Amino acid sequence: MANAASGMAVEDECKLKFLELKAKRNYRFIIFRIEGQKVMVEKLGSPEESYEDFTNSLPADECRYAVFDFDFITDENCQKSKIFFIAWSPDISKVRMKMVYASSKDRFKRELDGIQVELQATDPSEMSLDIIKGRAL
Repeated sequence: MANAASGMAVEDECKLKFLELKAKRNYRFIIFRIEGQKVMVEKLGSPEESYEDFTNSLPADECRYAVFDFDFITDENCQKSKIFFIAWSPDISKVRMKMVYASSKDRFKRELDGIQVELQATDPSEMSLDIIKGRAL
């Protein structure tokens, strides 16, 4: 279904894979890209993969959307998990690409029911593991 504002369609696979991450924990992360007028799945990270594997999967010079299932232990020693939505928009990516991703983000995020924390990053330091941990607690 296309969004009137951005004209962007979301592939059903995006929603299905997100539901699998949320309900079955089949994936540690999902990276999405916009191809033509559609948002589609680019990469699925297995449950064994780390946050570093995830950040290394993001291109240095192109925008992406991503979802990361972050496991952590609270100060009360409880095992928890939070699902992060990350809008990756590196400073060196093309202006047009940044505009397309920015204008489609809210519509796409609404398709993924269950996002708990949103993060916008233009460089790796803005989404370091310390920042992720700080936002999760």
